[in-house]
Formats: sequence, structure tokens, C-alpha cells
Amino acid sequence: MVRGKRLDWMALVVLSFGFFFAGGLMRVVLAEKPSVARDLASYLKAQTRRDGYLEGSGYQVTWAFGHLVELKEPGDYDPALKRWSLDTLPFVPEKFQLRLRGDAGAKKQFAIIQGLFKKADSLICATDAGREGELIFRYIQSLAGATRKPAQRLWLSSLTPSAIAKAFASIRPLSDFDDLYAAAKCRSQADWVVGLNATRNYTVRHQSSPVSTSGSSKQSDKQSGSRRSGLLWSLGRVQTPVLAMIVRRDDAIRTFVAEPFWELLTNYRKVQFRSIGDRFDNEAEAEEVRKACAQVPLVINKVAGRSETSLPPQLYDLTELQRDMNRRFGISAADTLSAAQSLYEAKWITYPRTDSRYLGKDMRKEVPKILAQLQSFKPTEVSRLDLKKLPFNARIINDAKITDHHAIIPTGAKPGNLTGHAQKVYDAVAIRLIAAFYPSCEKQVTTVDATAGKVGFRARGVRVVVPGWTLLYPRKDKKSDEPQTLPDFQKGESGPHQPVVKSGQTSPPKHFSENTLLGAMDTAGKLVEEAELREALKEKGLGTPATRAATIETLLRRKYIDRDKKNIVATDLGRYLIAIVQDRNLTSPELTGEWEAKLKQIERGELSASSFMDEIAEYTHGIIRRSDSLSIDPDVYGDCPQCGQKVIAGKKALGCSAWRKGCSFVLAPIYRESALTMTNLRELLQFGVIREPITIDGGHPFLLTLAASGKLVEVPLPLGNEQDNDHPDAKRSKPSKRSLTSTKSSSGQAKVSNGADSGLGPCPLCGHPVIETPKSYGCSQWKQGCGLTIWKTMSGRKISVTNAKKLIKKGETPIVKGFRSKAGKKFDAKLKLVDGKVQFDF
Repeated sequence: MVRGKRLDWMALVVLSFGFFFAGGLMRVVLAEKPSVARDLASYLKAQTRRDGYLEGSGYQVTWAFGHLVELKEPGDYDPALKRWSLDTLPFVPEKFQLRLRGDAGAKKQFAIIQGLFKKADSLICATDAGREGELIFRYIQSLAGATRKPAQRLWLSSLTPSAIAKAFASIRPLSDFDDLYAAAKCRSQADWVVGLNATRNYTVRHQSSPVSTSGSSKQSDKQSGSRRSGLLWSLGRVQTPVLAMIVRRDDAIRTFVAEPFWELLTNYRKVQFRSIGDRFDNEAEAEEVRKACAQVPLVINKVAGRSETSLPPQLYDLTELQRDMNRRFGISAADTLSAAQSLYEAKWITYPRTDSRYLGKDMRKEVPKILAQLQSFKPTEVSRLDLKKLPFNARIINDAKITDHHAIIPTGAKPGNLTGHAQKVYDAVAIRLIAAFYPSCEKQVTTVDATAGKVGFRARGVRVVVPGWTLLYPRKDKKSDEPQTLPDFQKGESGPHQPVVKSGQTSPPKHFSENTLLGAMDTAGKLVEEAELREALKEKGLGTPATRAATIETLLRRKYIDRDKKNIVATDLGRYLIAIVQDRNLTSPELTGEWEAKLKQIERGELSASSFMDEIAEYTHGIIRRSDSLSIDPDVYGDCPQCGQKVIAGKKALGCSAWRKGCSFVLAPIYRESALTMTNLRELLQFGVIREPITIDGGHPFLLTLAASGKLVEVPLPLGNEQDNDHPDAKRSKPSKRSLTSTKSSSGQAKVSNGADSGLGPCPLCGHPVIETPKSYGCSQWKQGCGLTIWKTMSGRKISVTNAKKLIKKGETPIVKGFRSKAGKKFDAKLKLVDGKVQFDF
């Protein structure tokens, strides 16, 4: 026993200092990728190539291909669990077991690693220095049966020879990272448990979608028949809250009603002044005030100036790098990470999967050297710095703000011929390091207050005094964005001016881009732009910087979201999934953010892994339990979606109890001239959706949902082939830009026209589904050039859905009565469809 301990101690000495005794110990180094293994082998002088590893100088350097080992599937525990059934849910293994990834390459490489591990005297973990890298090594070590081997951890932030030497000089026992492994394992197991049980639960429950029909006066609550969806409803601990954020944002835009307004401006000495008061809701009132102002001179009452300082941007963490690349160049988060990873492996930037925007004190000596090396290809930018007196400050150097890795910076190595995304990412990282040491941008802001009679006006001008770091980020030539320059105004001066009324309208929220979505994920849905506040919320973000791009790509692959230029929008499939998920916790960014904060606590040794997993198991049981027992509370109506107060009954509709305080929410018991039952209204208020699909006038069935704005929104039922890439209707999942526009029905209830397939039939020109829009029936491929259009009103006569169907299917209608010519004369005619256009046939 004593001899064994002595050998372990000697192994640590050898590992720490790189000594090797002829015929002595053999150390196996496991890297995450072959490219990293080659760099380590080169440093260690392990030059002999073997099958699956490199050998020499007492080292065997091998590699994984990412996650070689994974958690077993339910069927591996019990063959009966291969069949998806509600009876076997929830399934939470008492003890999680591992299995090898199924592909041939993984099996071969694992066999090589296992053989090396068994013969080794000691192991070195050299996988990526972070939560996932730790998991990759530990899972391989466990499945290979090598957990009793002496092992150490190599913590690399860069792959330059000097960084590798520094990492070997400070190598630590693997046990020092047990808390990191515990957090990684909890993340892996929690995602498995929640994802598997929620996915099976909702997929099985929603395999069949009963379709109820609604006539013009009464909705049928009982309808026989069903249709199989044929879809996998994939849910996850992180991906589902992210999807819910996108769906809610899209619904806010979809139900937004623009409100017109008018504002009063005036021009004096070629400077635009803006009225200080509220904007006008009435044009006539605004015009009246304008006329009054025009009768009197504009008097300058006050001229005030102040200095404004804009600090240099902080260094990049991965999320900020991804956001900046998307904002400036439209590069996706996944492509940015891929480019950054390739730059890291080429030794040109430091480790990219970091959540810190700071450097440690140990980097003070390194940064001037890196900047000096950058001077050869960024001469102008670096020449403005005094490399001997760099202005280090707490926004750059802060050890307390670094967990696994410091901010992303260049290594100083001169890059080769970079192109495409790699070039843009490298330039951004290099310029950001240089900018961190530039002076602040100093501006002089002047505010001028004036009056014209009783109406107050204000003008604002900005003059850049010291451009500072903004020299590195020249603005694109957008004159409309430039602040106006003010002349020398004097208090008390006055003169004629030209007041004008400018019309405008309120704007809806903007769709998420990957930039803004990553920002929302970083703060668990809280839309925060101030850097300090974002930093405080980071621990409660959705996922980690290293996994967020993968989450977005998963949602794209499942066809729950789509890219529309720079925007990220939910497809009808994604909207439907969020509509059927009744468990609010599954869609809650806040809850998932709290879990992420607890994983951070586990990393720091402040929370036990067992207590976290107990909470996850209880939560998972709750998903199934709540699905089984979901019922309407008959004693209340529900809460107001706009303000959260209780909803009460009025004479003709339900409404918010806070109506005296200004809440305008009203929910009428009629929708598109079809009655809604009290059960329907309670479902909308308590669950946000009527759970039974509805059809109206023979159209495509849909779920009726209640948006946070208080408006009703239709979500079309899936056809069942949306996830089939080869099916011609797969594109239908993408919502049309013309979909879901609010109009008014005769009852005064908000009427929402469904822009998805409405069951009107295939387009006679191209075969794709015909859709209903607010003003017409047209082909869903209108963006691709299909010209089929049937206007809902022709010559003063409304065209019914029935006649539209006849035109689409037969090419003509019977005689339709009640048209009116431009001269006001009534006439009757058949309608004929000719080359996608409707013509009269007398």
C-alpha cells in the first residue's frame, strides 16, 4: 500500500515537470479533437504515429471525437421502454448508465482509448477546459473503467507553445475539478430526464388531434373523428423556454394595432425643435396648436451644455462576439462559434467558449507583447497606443469576474490568409482588444429650450470633442442618423420660425434576430441592454455561451423556428407546440435561468448535485402529474392577460376587474361570428388556449389562443408532414407575412384571418395550398411568384368561401347576384378563373 502511494506521488512529479525515466511511467493524454492532440504531441515531442494516437518521450497522446460516450436510452435499461407510452412515464433512472456512441468511428477510437487507459500509469485530461470538456473526459474515463488511475487536469486557454508550456507548469490533480464534473453531469442528466419525459408525454398525448367544427351560431364541443399528427413534439429544459420567448414576441407583433399620432415640430435658424408636450391623438388639435405657434416668434429661454463620456467597449465573451457578428454581418451564432473554434485551434485566438469579458492579473505582462505582435498587420490602430503605459483598469483586469477562462483575445500569432467568417471574427477580436485601451469618446451635448407662445420646444445637438475608441468603428454613411449641429444660440433671442405637424404611428416590437435572441437568453428573457445589469443576470441565463448556438440550431432543425433574413421567427409548428404545452414551467425562462444559477453553485461547491437532481426528478413527475390532472377551475374566470388582475363578467362579455384603472381588456363570447362557450372562455383565460381544435366555414382547423396583448390568435393544426424535408408541403410550417391580421366582425369582436392553409384546396396554377388573407384568397407561394388571387370583394359584392372553393376546384361559379358597376347599376354574373385571375362571365 505504501509502495503504491509512492508510485502515485512519483507519477504526479513526472506529470508536473515533464520528466521521464527510461522504462518508467507511461502517461496518456486525452484531447477532445485530433487537431488539439497534434499540438500537444508536438510540444511533448511525441512524434511517432500510431493507430489513433501519437507516442514518444513517455507520452501517448490520443483524442476523442467530441462526445464519444453518452447516457443510455430508456430501452437500454428495459426493452419494454422502447415503446412510447404514458404508462411508463415518468422514467427517471435510479442510477444513470453510460453507453458508447453508435457509429463505427466512435467504436474504433474508444477501443483505442480504452486500451491505452488500461495500460497507462497515469492520465491527463486535456479536453476543452470547461463544463462540457470535463464531461467528455469523465464519461470516457468511467466507461473505460479507468477511474482509479492517477489523473491530472490540463487547463488550456490557448494552443500556442507558450500557453501549453504554462498549462503543463500549472497542471492540477483531476480531483480539483470534481465540482465542475458534478455540474456537468447534472446538466447532462437533467436535460435527459426533462427532455425525454416531456417529449414522450406530449408526443403520445398529441399523436391524434380531434377536430371540432363550428357553425355560424354554435360550436360543437363533441366531434367524432381524429387525425394523426405524425410529428415528434420535442421539448427540452432550455429549448422550450427559448421557443416560447420567440412565439410570444411574434404574437405581440401579430396582434399589435398601430395607433396614429401627430407631433409638433418647428424650424428656427436651420435647426429642428421638437415640442416638449405629449404627442397629439387628433390631427385637428395638432393643427390648431401649430397655427397658434405660427403667429408668435420663437424665444430662446435656456441654453445648457454638458459633457458626455462613452467608455470603450469591453472585451468579448462568446455571447457578445456572436451578437456583434450577427448585428454587423448577419453571421449566425453557430457559424461564429465554428469560425472562432477554428481560429482557436489554429492558435490565433484564445479559448472561445468563455462567459467572461475580463482578463486576469497574470495577463498584464502578456497584453503589451500581443499588441506589439498585432502592430505588423494593424499598424495604424496600434500606433496610437503607448504599449509601455497601457491604461489597465477594472473593466479590463478583474480576477473575480473570471471562472473558467478569460475574455477572447488574439494570441499575437500572425494569422495566415483568412477569408469569410474567420476573417471577420478575427478582425473583430483583434480590434476589440486594441479598442479596450483607447481613450473614451468625449462629446459635448447642447440642449436649447424655447417657447412659441405657451408651447415649449427643445432642440438637442451633439459635437464630438474627442473621438477616442470610435475611430476604430467608423460609422456607415447614414446622414439621417447624424446628430444635428447647433449654431451659437443666445438666451433671450427670438425670431420667426416654421412650425409643422408631422404624422406618425406607433411601432410594434421587433422580431428577434440572433443578436437580440442571444441577449435575451443571456438574461433569461429579461430585455436588458446595460452591461452592468446584464453581468448581474448572467448566472441565470438560458444555457451557457457554449450551448446557445446549438439550442438555436436544434429549434431550426426541428422546424419550430425559421430564419427570415436577419430575423428569427416561429413557424406554425413551433407556435402549435407552445399552444399545447399547458405546463407554464416548461415554457418559463425564469425557472430555467434559476436552474442554470444552481448549476453554477454546484461548480463552486455551494450546492450538492443530489439535491439538484432531486428537484429535477420532482419537477419531471410534476410534468406528468399536471398533464393528467389539468382541469378548469369553475369558480373563477381567470386572470387578465394584460395586467394580471382578476377577470369579471359584464353584461355582454368578460372583462378586467381593473377597468376603472384603465385596463381595456375585454373577452367577448363570440369569435368570427361563432359562439364561444363559457368553458372556452375559461380555457382561454386559465390556459391561454381552447384545447379542442376549431373549424369555421369548412376551413382548416386551428387552435384559438389568447396572446399577452389580450387578442385572440389562430394557430393552424399541423398537417403531420412539416418535419419531412422531402415533402412538398413541409414549407407550409413557415407563417406567411400576410397571416393573422386583425379586422372587425359585425359583432365587434376582433376577427383574425388565418394566413395558413385554410382547407380551400390546392392552387390550380402550382398545386400548393391556397390561403386566406384579410382581403383575398391566394396561393401560399405568392412570394415565389404564383399569381392566383381571388379578391374577397368584387364590384361591391362579397365573395363567399363557398364560391372561392368552386373557383379553385371547378374554375367557375354559378350565377352570383348583386354586383354593382362603377355607374351604380346592379348586375348578375358568373365568375370564371382565367390564369389565376377572376373574370366576369355574363
